[in-house]
Amino acid sequence: MRKIVAITAALAVAGFLGLSWWMTRGGPEDAFAQCRQTSVGTGTASIGGPLSLIDENGKPVTDKDIFTKPTLLYFGYTFCPDVCPADNARNAEALDILLGDGYDAQMAFISIDPERDTPERLRDFTDYLHPQALGFTGSMEQIRAASQAYKTYFRKQEGGDPDYYLIDHSTFTYLVLPEIGFVEFFRRDTTPEDMARRTECFIEAARQAAGK
Repeated sequence: MRKIVAITAALAVAGFLGLSWWMTRGGPEDAFAQCRQTSVGTGTASIGGPLSLIDENGKPVTDKDIFTKPTLLYFGYTFCPDVCPADNARNAEALDILLGDGYDAQMAFISIDPERDTPERLRDFTDYLHPQALGFTGSMEQIRAASQAYKTYFRKQEGGDPDYYLIDHSTFTYLVLPEIGFVEFFRRDTTPEDMARRTECFIEAARQAAGK
């Protein structure tokens, strides 16, 4: 178990460095600069984009169907023994804070394990996480396309029991806003309170930019 955690941590660091590079390539002024704690430029257009997946009810969906409200997005799998449950429990706490403060938001979980994560299993998983949590799966081709769009990493571990394999993966949570797309990422050490506070800042900044 310690080896698994160490591998996951190393992958998270490597993923963070790669993600930071993508996000700091420069460009026009960042409209959300006052909300950020990470060193993020305006290369964010390179993260996110069109998605084609299957929701937890078995219905084909696109990114337009998924991101109808501010969304905390996570890539993981339901058989994950420790990291995914902990990260998504934290996201659920942040979402409760947002809802309590009057912000209509949600959380989304994209499975990187479509072989085992059926829509039904995802629905049970997200129902347990939070009433406003949604789960998505698809073909491996669709999952890889979504992962590449958000610059995430995952790799199935070889060997062992074929029914109880583990998957190494990155552990960022992404904030995606309707009509805008990806605006920020959160690392594992971000607290629920900080995640909610920063998310509220982005929502308010988007409202101001839209003149609402």
